Amino acid sequence: MAVGTLVVVGILVAAVLVWEARLVIALLFSAIILAATIRPGVDWLERRGIRPGIGVVLHYSVLVALIGVALWLVVPAAVDQVQGALGDQHRLRDEAQQSTGIKHDILIALDRKLNDLPSGSRLVDPAFEYGRMAFEVILGTFFVFAASAYWIIERQRAVDFVCSLLPRPKRKTVRDAWTLIELRLGAFVRGQAILVVIVSTVLSACFWAIGLPYWLLVGVFAGVVEIVPVIGPLLAGVLAVGVGLSVSAHLAVLAAAVVIGVRLLEDYIVIPRVLGHSVGLSPLVVLVSVTTVGLVLGGFAVILAVPIASILVTLIDIVVREKDPAEEPAPSVLFPAKDIE
Repeated sequence: MAVGTLVVVGILVAAVLVWEARLVIALLFSAIILAATIRPGVDWLERRGIRPGIGVVLHYSVLVALIGVALWLVVPAAVDQVQGALGDQHRLRDEAQQSTGIKHDILIALDRKLNDLPSGSRLVDPAFEYGRMAFEVILGTFFVFAASAYWIIERQRAVDFVCSLLPRPKRKTVRDAWTLIELRLGAFVRGQAILVVIVSTVLSACFWAIGLPYWLLVGVFAGVVEIVPVIGPLLAGVLAVGVGLSVSAHLAVLAAAVVIGVRLLEDYIVIPRVLGHSVGLSPLVVLVSVTTVGLVLGGFAVILAVPIASILVTLIDIVVREKDPAEEPAPSVLFPAKDIE
């Protein structure tokens, strides 16, 4: 009874510790996902004589450069549109005051959401608040990048250590399962990044062509929320229609048609070619995992729902269904699956 009580208490204490440290665990998990994303490139460089540490730095440098170029191209126009959207007088508010019925309700809701965005006039100490938020973001980003680099360099030692604790017949299965999980996570993230760029670019161009106000903000928002499965695309469609209503019902219909058209193109052409079956999940599993992770861990962890579900499904296939991970199809996005060993 004493041993049983200690075991139960230990499990409860461990659960409490994990819950309290969930943010750190989420950051560490993000670092492992980032490592799985760039490791094929690091391994490719290593086979050509470049040490893994230098390879990681090169990948980070390219990533920072790409983000800098994107911000240089997008930020000036986006700032102008944000100022127009948050000003005392803007098209949404004017149209909301002149409309009635459902259109009035939708535009009022969008206007309230815009008013809820933080601004210097609404914060007691905006400099301190923004400084604290920036510090937290920078600290979290540094932790993820540093942990990811260490994981790439020390990964083989960690795998060897874990396998050394297991019976010999299980070691190969564990190594193959580990590799398969990393293959799926890396392919998913690389494909998702490509998808965000494609959707942002195509929707922004289409919204500009039909004359949608704030076309760049809405298009970029629609691309970024692609990382949130199921919910993200729905929010993007609602926002595009609402902004279109600020001009006319005709423009709202055009915006909806654009969103639906791009979504169909994405589902039937882009995703099968870019993502394929990188995580091996059905849409129902994705929906359930997003809802569960959002309710249990909070909104910040929703972007980790698909990777978590992918790991669980892979483990169930191997442990419960007794599948051989070495025989499972390995996904590949940007890098062939054979580049990861």
